[in-house]
Amino acid sequence: QVQLVEFGGGLVQAGGSLRLSCAVSGRTFSSYAMGWFRQAPGKEREFVAAIRWSGSSTDYADSVKGRFTISRDNAKNTVYLQMNSLKPEDTAVYYCAADRRVHGLSRTRNAYDDWGQGTQVTVSS
Repeated sequence: QVQLVEFGGGLVQAGGSLRLSCAVSGRTFSSYAMGWFRQAPGKEREFVAAIRWSGSSTDYADSVKGRFTISRDNAKNTVYLQMNSLKPEDTAVYYCAADRRVHGLSRTRNAYDDWGQGTQVTVSS
């Protein structure tokens, strides 16, 4: 069974930065595509970013492109989301997710097999 645990959420002022981490259990982490999603109160969970198993390909939602960077360290079984120039509208619970398909790089929630419990990010104006 794959387990995902997110770290690094918190309260930050607009314009600030946060780095989220997601530690993943399981020996086959390096073969998973990984994604970050977020859910604000009263809204649907939405795609933020994804990275292919090798790290060679990434994808971002238009709302975060140029401000957020997804990366991974397969030796540490960890995926990261560096968030810069944060805005109040980035406030949400952030979830990491694992897609066990070898060539995964999806924006669709249903493509992901395993999810973390989420970490709160709050951006004050």
